[in-house]
Amino acid sequence: MRFGSVQPEFDSQHPDQFFMQDFLKKFTLPIVVFITGACVLIIEITAIRILSPYFGNTIFAVSSVISVVLLALSLGYYFGGKIADKYPQETIFFKIIAASGFLVIFLHLAGIFFLSGWGYKLSIIEGPIISSLFLFFAQSFLLGMLSPFAIKLQALRMQELGVGSVSGQIFFWSTLGSIFGSLSAGFLLIPNFGVDKIILSVGFLLIILGLFGNLKINGFVKIFLLFFLISTCFFLTSAASLQYANAVFAKDGVYQRIVIFDGDFEGKPARFLIQDRNSSAAELIGSDELAYDYTKYYKLYEIFNKDIKNALVIGGGAYSIPKAILKDLPNATVDVSEIEPEIFEIVKKHFRVQDNPRLKNFVKDGRRVLYDSPKKYDLIFGDAYSSFFSIPQHLATKEFFELAKEKMNDNGVFIANVIGSIEEKPKSFALSEIKTFKSVFENSYFFATKLTDLQKVQNLIFVGYKSDKIMNFNSPEITGSENKIISGLSEKLIDLSKYDFSRQYILTDNFAPVDYLISKEFKNLN
Repeated sequence: MRFGSVQPEFDSQHPDQFFMQDFLKKFTLPIVVFITGACVLIIEITAIRILSPYFGNTIFAVSSVISVVLLALSLGYYFGGKIADKYPQETIFFKIIAASGFLVIFLHLAGIFFLSGWGYKLSIIEGPIISSLFLFFAQSFLLGMLSPFAIKLQALRMQELGVGSVSGQIFFWSTLGSIFGSLSAGFLLIPNFGVDKIILSVGFLLIILGLFGNLKINGFVKIFLLFFLISTCFFLTSAASLQYANAVFAKDGVYQRIVIFDGDFEGKPARFLIQDRNSSAAELIGSDELAYDYTKYYKLYEIFNKDIKNALVIGGGAYSIPKAILKDLPNATVDVSEIEPEIFEIVKKHFRVQDNPRLKNFVKDGRRVLYDSPKKYDLIFGDAYSSFFSIPQHLATKEFFELAKEKMNDNGVFIANVIGSIEEKPKSFALSEIKTFKSVFENSYFFATKLTDLQKVQNLIFVGYKSDKIMNFNSPEITGSENKIISGLSEKLIDLSKYDFSRQYILTDNFAPVDYLISKEFKNLN
């Protein structure tokens, strides 16, 4: 059935039919633009999740997606208006919707192979804009054509209304749909469904809307075509979803793509946790020994404060450090801040993590956990900086470190794992972070987990001590320790006197260009 501009005659014997015709005349196009507006925002928000495993959840990825979608929509508005004036036909309008759905599906499938082949080869600075143009421009362009087209068609239908009223009505419903799409993506779809399912569902919704809206094809052909597309997409996405060999678990979390796989670490069998592009954690199979060297630095509490009663770990990962603290300190309680809601249950199944009355898990941001905590801590271990692709800006500022210090007991120790290069140059992320940290923790120490003269990116250990006691890492008590990490601290200690910190920033909540500073480090990644 086509909804043209011919006025239906009132049939007193069938008022329901007249009411339905009048309703469809007034609200078909507003409902359609509501749905397509929702689809635009669902695609835009999900696009950031699609790119984040390859380029991180950085400002570059977010800006690229938003900019490309806005560019596509603006061009779509322009050309959609011109086509609508020249060909004001509903068949063309619905064909554009169907075409956008086919493009959503096609580009999503193409993107799987494109990103798996090129995602890690592209810079995380230029990569997001290139990928966004390839993956999200075309369908956003077509969806952008719909609003001016709908205004033209609705003006023909509702000739008693002015262009201003019709435009306001269409933009109202389109924007309302965008709000609905944004909220549903963040609060419903991404937390409960995988990215593949969300994108394919949007594509099929648009195809169905286009085909059944006004496209005249045989019903059997419609059913066959949809069945064929669904079967093909299911097969391709299932086959392409195995991105890691020996994967034992893979799922889209609320914030990150979570993958667990088995492999080797320094010649030993190990299980790895990947969150987006970040190798978040590893556990040696059949051993309680910590795999990654930086995790072993939690032991530094032994030389600063052995009397640990309350500990907080910011960033749970595979909960390796909380497990180690609980094992070392049978009288201590450990709070863990892990913002990814399902991580704790996942690692309990795959990383030998058990429920423990002394372990309390908070599905909450680390800074908020600190602010809300009624107690003070003897040990805080910050492991939320372990990805160089998505360092949380609000956990890298002077205000955050001040809050952490305020929530520490006397003689408390703050240990943080930060990734960066200590090569001296202006506008260095690592050196700016050291300057920021030291502005709060006057008694602080910084260690390179590899070499103190290494000019490439490595794990750096920050230690803030809430005490006036100055540590001597050449003392026999430390150099004679059986723990190799502790006995070798003097060799790993970074000599801050070699650096000119006047050229570095103090990062604050008001000014923390973390992504910009990190972008300058990528030449040191290899």
